[in-house]
Amino acid sequence: MDDFLIIGGGIAGVSAAARLSHLGRVTLLEAEDHLAHHASGRSAALFEPNYGLPPVVALSLASDDHHRRANGGVLSPRGLMIVATQLLRDAFEHEAAVMNLARISPAEARAMVPILRADALEHAAYAEHAWDLDTDKLIQDFQREAKANGAKVLTGARVTAIRRTSAGWEADTATCTHSARIIVNAAGAWVDEVARMAGVAPLGFTPYRRSMARIPAPGGHDIRAWPMIFGAGETWYAKPDAGALIVSPAEEHLMDPHDAWADDMVLAEGLARYEEMVTEPVTRLLASWAGLRTFAPDRVLVIGQDPVEPAFFWLAGQGGYGFQTAPAASRLAADLIGGGAPELDATTVAALSPARFG
Repeated sequence: MDDFLIIGGGIAGVSAAARLSHLGRVTLLEAEDHLAHHASGRSAALFEPNYGLPPVVALSLASDDHHRRANGGVLSPRGLMIVATQLLRDAFEHEAAVMNLARISPAEARAMVPILRADALEHAAYAEHAWDLDTDKLIQDFQREAKANGAKVLTGARVTAIRRTSAGWEADTATCTHSARIIVNAAGAWVDEVARMAGVAPLGFTPYRRSMARIPAPGGHDIRAWPMIFGAGETWYAKPDAGALIVSPAEEHLMDPHDAWADDMVLAEGLARYEEMVTEPVTRLLASWAGLRTFAPDRVLVIGQDPVEPAFFWLAGQGGYGFQTAPAASRLAADLIGGGAPELDATTVAALSPARFG
């Protein structure tokens, strides 16, 4: 029997496997044929620690040192810009304040991103405190740590049934039955389904689709130094990526858990909003895809023992913050499971606990 059975092989599950591997025997079960297949594999890959509600920001700030230093770090400079027409001034002012961005002139914004339209751009703000995050390296670093401590990481291992036993839990896959004292539910969009299988009350997580398109570098520009750009009100965003530009309509469409794909109409509408602010039209797509961002009812991560079934541990609701919060979220999970004193303050720990839902 293992000490910990982790269900889900995205960044939440893999980081938890690394942390818990120092405390006991770990098996991680991932339903797909490789890790980070769903939301984790389709991330915008940005570390912006001021993004999100206060408990999310606390996790991101507590993850900063790990992102910069562990295993050589995973961050590289990017920067963040918000742009707006006059009609979206209120949203612009709010978002610039929340994310601690400094107002710059439209001319300064166009000097950084020359395709911004002079006749459309009325407001702009910028900060350097946003970084590209090497998501693959972070996943691999955590997986390497887990395996070095004897953890088993199994892919193609979809859980089909879960049973409570006198000693803990049993979980069936197509080929094997796994047993452990504690289940860690890190199943992304499927966390409520895993809870139901285990006879644990679901908490009401909601998956939302977000689509993305990769387009050629606009106008043949060298875009490597461009910041990530948000349209005010998060009506679209664009980010340089390996010589191309990723553009997203930043939609949140309610979905059932599934292997998501981009909606062509939604993508076209989002690209049109992007085109309203730039001089270069989108003439072709290099690729398109979508992922599910799964939120708890209050849009804050859920990290802690189930209030009714303490041997069932929630590590869920990462939304769009999974990678940037993973070091601190997994550390908190290990502290709570292992009985250590959390590094985070008590108010934040309580705000993340599943007990907050009563």
